[in-house]
Amino acid sequence: MQGQVNESDWKLFRKKLPDWQENYMNRLNKEYAAILAGSGNASDKFWELEKRINEDKHDVGVSARMSRSNMHGNILSLLEEGAITLADLHDFSDDLKDRMAFIMEANARFAADDEAGTSSEHTEEEVLIK
Repeated sequence: MQGQVNESDWKLFRKKLPDWQENYMNRLNKEYAAILAGSGNASDKFWELEKRINEDKHDVGVSARMSRSNMHGNILSLLEEGAITLADLHDFSDDLKDRMAFIMEANARFAADDEAGTSSEHTEEEVLIK
């Protein structure tokens, strides 16, 4: 996601990211514990847990590439992963909050259109460019 990064947003993002990641990983750990505590064969639970960890370790909520140029994309990934919500961005600039809300709303419309088998007015690439 291209765009100028506001200095105060960048500093705030660097400050908040570790807590967001810690909270996200805490939630994942609870999900992993539920897998292990569930019924079934130990081997099935082991392999399900291994699959989940391998998928989750690539989430920004677990490991983020820190750079100014990745900040907007990282925030968008955190939102899509459910690591944070739009409410977690309350201290950020209005521009950043508006941009993220717009993209999340557009993504929700695209997902709804995909489920319904209809097409949107704009492609996802067109929305992300704006």
